[in-house]
Amino acid sequence: MPTILGQNQYGKAENRVVKITRDGATHHIKDLNVSVALSGDMDEVHYSGSNANVLPTDTTKNTVYAFAKEYGIESAEQFGIHLARHFVTSQEPIHRARIRIEEYAWERIETSDANSKFIGADEVKHSFVRKGQEVRLTQITYDGERWEVVSGLKDLVVMNSTNSEFWGYVKDKYTTLKEAYDRILATQVSGRWRFNWTDDEQRMPNWEKSYEQTRKHMLQAFAETYSLSLQQTLYQMGARIIDHRSEIDEVRFSLPNKHHFLVDLEPFGLKNDNEVYFAADRPYGLIEATILRDGCEAKIPVDLTNL
Repeated sequence: MPTILGQNQYGKAENRVVKITRDGATHHIKDLNVSVALSGDMDEVHYSGSNANVLPTDTTKNTVYAFAKEYGIESAEQFGIHLARHFVTSQEPIHRARIRIEEYAWERIETSDANSKFIGADEVKHSFVRKGQEVRLTQITYDGERWEVVSGLKDLVVMNSTNSEFWGYVKDKYTTLKEAYDRILATQVSGRWRFNWTDDEQRMPNWEKSYEQTRKHMLQAFAETYSLSLQQTLYQMGARIIDHRSEIDEVRFSLPNKHHFLVDLEPFGLKNDNEVYFAADRPYGLIEATILRDGCEAKIPVDLTNL
């Protein structure tokens, strides 16, 4: 039975690059994990093994490090755009480049005046601690004409210790969950948002400001929504982003419900007045949805593990 080659791509995954920018005694860090995937006229290498159209994956790795020096890293998005444009425009067989980047944030360590003077320095501006919150994400796709930029974050754990309820749901013979009128609402946010910047003729967003403001609006919506369901909170988070960030047309969230159950303390003669909880890590409810600007088409994959 004859066979044909379907979709294919290749590249170097998870290139860890750390760029230190030295502004005098003050240093700045960009810490990225960059994955490159290239596709195009690659049939022959699969059919016969000819590497005539193949740019080695080792070369793509080297390009990541060289570009960190040549162009710097203003933002994950800007760095990915430089890489994608280079691979598509410099190699005729390559028709499409997809750059995925994870960014790990660092914050400066504040030192005491006494200690810094003791060691002989007025100020210490080169010491950092890894932020233990989210990982920033971006995916840049370029085909030589149009761009698609989808950014986001993962592993951002948030909690409301009140102003959350869950009641009025469907009940059948297997239902044991009690209705809750004051509960903890906690989740580990995985979110992506798609920019409406698609070609070089458009004004490019300020990627750093956009991320900062998008994250701010998302968290404010989580904090300010009196929640009757995690679905309601999710929608408010996405809607707040769409309403406040004109450069974004689509948001998708995957929110595991990090359940907190009241512990029964009555056997010990103690009343548990919404004070002591058991944090269950699994199984968990998983709430997922896409929020769109009216008139826009959904393009972010439903399964975020494929993004």
